[in-house]
Formats: sequence, structure tokens, C-alpha cells
Amino acid sequence: MQLNVREITDNQEKQKIVRQILEVLPAWFGIPEARENYIQESFDKKIFFCAYDKDRPVGFLYLRETGRDTAELAVMGVLPEFHRKGIGRSLFAEAKKKAQAMGYSFLQVKTVQMGKYEEYDRTNRFYLAMGFQEFEVFPALWDEWNPCQIYVMSLR
Repeated sequence: MQLNVREITDNQEKQKIVRQILEVLPAWFGIPEARENYIQESFDKKIFFCAYDKDRPVGFLYLRETGRDTAELAVMGVLPEFHRKGIGRSLFAEAKKKAQAMGYSFLQVKTVQMGKYEEYDRTNRFYLAMGFQEFEVFPALWDEWNPCQIYVMSLR
């Protein structure tokens, strides 16, 4: 594997990458309307990184501003055959550096509360390993079957 991570600024390229990767991740992005929303939202995000194996996009991450001092890890996807190879860590490290350079004080991420679904438990463990800490659970923000766990991280 020849991994390189680079920031993407072209909006058409962002949407193409997001669509290409999310469409093969139905366990996390199987609801077509939600998937399309992530694709559309990628258009103008300031912080967008893509991981490539040679010239093939294999993962991406984008942040969105949720407050003057806070950016949110809005969505991240890595092709299944590239899971557990450090791609998510590499993407996150670059996005974190960029968020710090842009003056953000905090990062946050929303996911399904630990203990509900094994797929999301792996995601939760990833965020905890990256240094996020539990902030709050909103039992009905999304719906009763998917309690929303918010994690936060200080960038200072």
C-alpha cells in the first residue's frame, strides 16, 4: 500500500470521493437520503482530506464548523478492505492539525451510543483512541433506536 493523504479543495472532486466511498459502506450509510445529505454537505466544507492508495481514493474525512470555536468531524469513510490499516488515524491527524491551524479550540463528533450496535462500538472505540472524551448522550436526538453520543476534544 502506498498511502498518501491530501487536502481536497475542489468541490466536484469532494462530492465524487464521498459518493464513491459511502456507497460501499451500507452498514453505516445505508439510508439513501442520509447518504445524499453527506454528499451534498461535502460541497463547501473548508476542511476535507482524502487518503489515496497510489491514485485510488480509499478514505476521506471532512469537518464542519458548529460554532466559532468548534469544528465537528461530520463524516469519515474508509473502504472496507482498507479498515484497520491506519487510514482513519492518518486522515484524523491531518484534519486535527488543520483545525488547530485555523484556530479552532475544540473538535466534536456525534455517533450512536456505545453498546447499541457492534459496528458503531468499533467507531466509538476509534474516537476514544484518537483522544475524544464522552461529553453527553441525547437519547432521542435522532430517534429512540439510535441515541446520539457526543464526544469532544480540546485542541489547545
